[in-house]
Amino acid sequence: MTEDFFADYEKFVVPPIYQYKFDKLKFNPKEYAMYYILTVSLNDALITNWDDATKYNIDVRKSIDHVLEEFNERKGGKYYLQLLEFDNEKPYFVVALSFKNKIEKEKIKDIISKYIEQLVANSFYIGQNWYWLIGQKGKRDRKLFNISIKEFTH
Repeated sequence: MTEDFFADYEKFVVPPIYQYKFDKLKFNPKEYAMYYILTVSLNDALITNWDDATKYNIDVRKSIDHVLEEFNERKGGKYYLQLLEFDNEKPYFVVALSFKNKIEKEKIKDIISKYIEQLVANSFYIGQNWYWLIGQKGKRDRKLFNISIKEFTH
C-alpha cells in the first residue's frame, strides 16, 4: 500500500453535528410562536436561598447559565430557554421557554414537563451536582424542581 492512498481522506470526514459550537444564539421573539414563564424552585430543598449552595461547592448562577446554553445549542432554535430572574437571596429563579411552533394548549404541560423535568433537570441533577441541594424525598423521587407554568402573551 502506498503512502498516498488516503491523501484525499478529508473529503470523507463527517464531523458530529453537536460538536459545532454555536455562537451564543441571539433570541429573536419574532422567530417563536409561543412563550411560557417558568418559576423554578427546588423540590425538597436543603437550602433556603441560592447563596446556601456555596456550602456544597455549587455556583448556582454559573450552573444555570451552562445548562441553558447547552439546552439552546442542542435544540437548535426549536425551543429557547432564557433566564429572566435570578437573585442569590431568593429560593427560585425564573426562565422563559419559547417554542418555535404552536402547540395545542392541552399538550403544553406535558411537553414542558418532558423537557424541563427530564432533559434540563437531569443536567442540573447529575452534570452540575445539584442532587446535593435536595433531601431524601427529592432524591428518591428523582424530582429536582417544582415548576409553575404561566403562558406569556404580548
